[in-house]
Amino acid sequence: MYRLITCAFALISFFSFSQQNCTLSGYITNASDGETIIDAKVFIPSISKGVLTNTYGFYSLTVPCGTYQVEFRIGGMETETREIVLDGDVQFDFEAGSNVQEVDEVVVNGEASDNTKSTKIGQIELDIEEIKKLPAFLGEVDVVKTIQLLPGVSSASEGGQGFYVRGGGPDQNLVLLDEAVVYNAAHLFGFFSVFNSDAVKSVNLIKGGMPANFGGRMSSVLEVNMNEGNYKRLSVKGGLGVISSRVTVEGPLKKDKGSFMVSGRRTYIDVIMKAAISDTSPFAGSSYYFYDLNLKMNYKLGKKDRIYLSGYYGKDEFVFNDPSGDFNATMPWGNGIAALRWNHLFSNKLFMNVTGTFTDYLFSFGSEQDEFRFKLKSGIRDLGGKVDFTYFPNPRHKIKFGTHYTFHTFTPTSVSASQEDVVFDTGLAQQLKSHETAAYILDEFDLNEQWRFNVGLRYSTFSHVGPFTRYVKGDISTPDSTIEYQKGDLIKFYQGLEPRLSMRYMLPDNSSIKAGYSYNYQYVHLTSLSAVSLPTDIWFPTTNIAKPQIGWQGSIGYFKNLKENRYETSVEVYYKDMRNLIEYKEGALPSDNVNDNTDNLLTFGRGWSYGAEFFVKKALGKLTGWVGYTWSKTERVFEDLNNGEPFAAKYDRRHDLSIVASYELNDRWTFSSSFIYATGNTLTLPTSWYIQGQDLLFNYGQRNSTRMSPYHRLDISAIWYSKAYKEQEDPTTGETIKVKKRFKSNWAFSVYNVYNRANPYFLYVDNDGDFLQGDFEISVKQVTLFPIIPSVTWNFEF
Repeated sequence: MYRLITCAFALISFFSFSQQNCTLSGYITNASDGETIIDAKVFIPSISKGVLTNTYGFYSLTVPCGTYQVEFRIGGMETETREIVLDGDVQFDFEAGSNVQEVDEVVVNGEASDNTKSTKIGQIELDIEEIKKLPAFLGEVDVVKTIQLLPGVSSASEGGQGFYVRGGGPDQNLVLLDEAVVYNAAHLFGFFSVFNSDAVKSVNLIKGGMPANFGGRMSSVLEVNMNEGNYKRLSVKGGLGVISSRVTVEGPLKKDKGSFMVSGRRTYIDVIMKAAISDTSPFAGSSYYFYDLNLKMNYKLGKKDRIYLSGYYGKDEFVFNDPSGDFNATMPWGNGIAALRWNHLFSNKLFMNVTGTFTDYLFSFGSEQDEFRFKLKSGIRDLGGKVDFTYFPNPRHKIKFGTHYTFHTFTPTSVSASQEDVVFDTGLAQQLKSHETAAYILDEFDLNEQWRFNVGLRYSTFSHVGPFTRYVKGDISTPDSTIEYQKGDLIKFYQGLEPRLSMRYMLPDNSSIKAGYSYNYQYVHLTSLSAVSLPTDIWFPTTNIAKPQIGWQGSIGYFKNLKENRYETSVEVYYKDMRNLIEYKEGALPSDNVNDNTDNLLTFGRGWSYGAEFFVKKALGKLTGWVGYTWSKTERVFEDLNNGEPFAAKYDRRHDLSIVASYELNDRWTFSSSFIYATGNTLTLPTSWYIQGQDLLFNYGQRNSTRMSPYHRLDISAIWYSKAYKEQEDPTTGETIKVKKRFKSNWAFSVYNVYNRANPYFLYVDNDGDFLQGDFEISVKQVTLFPIIPSVTWNFEF
């Protein structure tokens, strides 16, 4: 097999060039800690050829043999040049920053010119160090809240963690942590993300032009990679905040051969509540906290083989205890994730990555009152594997291909109830099993200096298999019945081709026009009754009733850099069409799942979204940041909802504006701010009311025909850094020299909602007075969550 693959690609390489060529390849790492560097650029100015490192820091560049001055360009560092003689294939591993210091002007997203030269459309990479400088809610640096500041991305609500990309729902975002799927990326009912910033290495968001190596979701990919750990020495960093603390320990397993990273975080809201709430309060005895743990280890088995082991576990625990002892409730939920990866180099042009993943998400609710006990569970467990190849035949081509497999086990609802020794019959727990597979190939190539294409094709399949009980709902003349499927029985099979295309055309003024098209199948669904994303939302697979979601998106944009790449600008327009969307039927409740199937409670429809996005980013200098504006419209139509008429999606927002700025005053002080303005969310409110007997009843208007007030907020922050260097005498020369301190710290001060805007979280209908007395009134009231909130966090590193 090895020889077959090598020979096949050797033939491709032979026909790619008519002259003798040599390949320069290797890994680029950071000299300070040995971590590999993603998207570092290896460039040969004399022939204007270059390549970027992949997720694992590997690069491969095939050029005519000769002697070259090779530049290594890494964001935030000075460009370094090495003379390399290519009289054959050469493996050259490069340590960046080994003899230079970091420069003051840090590039936010690596190479600024990549904005115009790549085929990436609707794709943004964020520097985790820049994220840490922005204002943080209650001192918690948050990856997801940062991407909500980008054009085309909106939040669910005030403080909400769910995010919506170009009109898609929260289930249409593929969230990956070290290539393992994250189903619930939120803590504290959505107010914090599961991503501990101290453990995060890189963040990449794809909201349009999705390449063929990603699939299973229709709207976006959020790719988060964890730090590998320090290969050079043991180090510790962490922080103490208002509601939480965190600590990260990393170091070498064997110097320059392997490393580890362990990071933990926990809130102490439960401790604060216990101290602040009196014994007579109705909330006495109640508590809430969350914690999470990140782990990563990696080891270089040799020049051609590396292994990585990644793990994450996080849990939220909410407890309510009635002081009288009559009622108590617990609500835990959490994620468990593991990924084992093996990198292998078949040759200096062929890179392989094999990945095995495990994902487990579980939500539970339990209550007890007067000896009556009730418990509800839902969750999803995935076992997956994939093999991905990257082939670099020459600088004009980069080919990727591979296969993916996932075995899903869904538990939409599991209910149990008992009273004293009596156990109630709530039916068997629903458990749905399925197989999802995919194979893909893509080629990113330059047709000439002006045209670059990324062309790909993905083939995906989905098999819903037994054991499974199908509840068939009858009518007046037909009773309800069931169909039993045994283990391994094929219930329903789906398949589809997913073409992908993105392209770039360079204009004479060094600006570019880009376009993208993607066609996607999505085989998992998220059912929700609430207006915001909550852990109570139910994940559900495609079945013989619930068909796979199918969507396509087309986009086109103009990209230009100004003033020697100090400013990056872009304008993009898009249209997205979505089929087989799901909603609960009118009047349906998740509790109706007892002795029933979830998909019997669902209705199916179509959606579409279109809009324009404007983005200006200052990537260099003491003042950095961006301005993003989105105009968009998102609608849905369901035959069984709203009389079959189109209606605005609950997260439809006509206008969305974000202004983000960070200013480095000197090496001790950095100031940042962010401002958000967004059209209010939609909801459905009554248009009239009437009395029937003793009951107050309402007539409701068109679905989502009411809008909340606009949302806007200003946050500010200031970070004070301790001195990075100390002066000491050189024992050899006697001169006073500066030496970098081992222990570093900073104080981060932030103010959330500076001008105390009362932003709406939700609206509800209330009534006052007595109808018979003639003073009865109906009013709509607003619930607001967060006023102005100052916070302070002390961060340290040694």
